[in-house]
Amino acid sequence: MISQKNHKTGSCLCGAVKFEVTGPFRDIMMCHCNQCQKASGHHAAATAASTENFHFSELAGLCWYKSSGHADRGFCCECGSSLFWRMVGQNNMSIFVGCLDGELELPVSQHIFVADKKKYYKIEGNAPQYNTYPK
Repeated sequence: MISQKNHKTGSCLCGAVKFEVTGPFRDIMMCHCNQCQKASGHHAAATAASTENFHFSELAGLCWYKSSGHADRGFCCECGSSLFWRMVGQNNMSIFVGCLDGELELPVSQHIFVADKKKYYKIEGNAPQYNTYPK
């Protein structure tokens, strides 16, 4: 679901990757999969935007890791910040919400891969929960 039209900037921790989004964002999805846990140290909160509304202003530190046969993960190879996730062949970029500047007034629309969730935390709120990726 696309909820909010906005202009937002974002970056990695050291500033070697900077970007802006000039269009609508998807609602926030919370991903509890093992890959997101390993990449972020916890579960991931991600929104997404169309690649046509996504622009890099600095990409000196941008590196991509092919994490599976269908997806790549973008991170800063200078400071190690996890930033993006993109499905091969799709025209949108998933953006980890924590790398956006300021607040993003979007609801959490769903929790995915909850079968992989660690037991040390509880999922709160009423957003639907799926054991895998919903079809």
